[in-house]
Amino acid sequence: MSAAKATAPDGLRRAGRPGPRVTVGEGAVKPRPPKAAGPGEVRIVGGVWKRSKLPVPFSPGLRPTPDRVRETLFNWLGQDLAGWRVLDAFAGSGALGFEAASRGAAQVTLLERDATLASALRANLKRLDKDGTVPMVIENADALAWMRRAAPASLDLVFLDPPFAQDLFLPALAAAVPLLAQGGLIYLESPHPVEAPAALGLSVWKEGRAGAVHYRLLRRGG
Repeated sequence: MSAAKATAPDGLRRAGRPGPRVTVGEGAVKPRPPKAAGPGEVRIVGGVWKRSKLPVPFSPGLRPTPDRVRETLFNWLGQDLAGWRVLDAFAGSGALGFEAASRGAAQVTLLERDATLASALRANLKRLDKDGTVPMVIENADALAWMRRAAPASLDLVFLDPPFAQDLFLPALAAAVPLLAQGGLIYLESPHPVEAPAALGLSVWKEGRAGAVHYRLLRRGG
């Protein structure tokens, strides 16, 4: 996978293998002051919906991924996600899932347990996708329960940005790994570096830090 253009993993049209592990330090991604939980908005930073704003309702603990972190993430992934099957497991504001859809992902599923946030996600999709042609599904669902019953090897990319206070990082990783095709990727956001157990078969491809937020791209298999 190159930083300039991404395709689906391994046998699912990903060309080649990723390069060496890369770390982005605090100097590369400037931390932003924390925002209030809402009401507010997030801005899509790339793709066909670039600069579109997504209204976000109030929700205690809601912490949308900052613009600059998303810019870094999608520089890693590439700006063309055609053919990719993507899950945003703890969608919240929906910023990560909408970024993937904006870049042409073949399938995007957003999971959000909070009914108010899930309703806002549906409203934002309806506003952006007036023709109803974007392959995005939004479910008001518990992420762990959904992942544990989903079909194996059915995804190429999973975004994991669970509520920090609930310490769901390892359970979420364990639930997400079986869903990935070989060579598939997990994006994990956390308040501290989370080391995946060796048994999960994940390797760190790239990582960065923005203030108190640590983020990593993990790859399944060789």
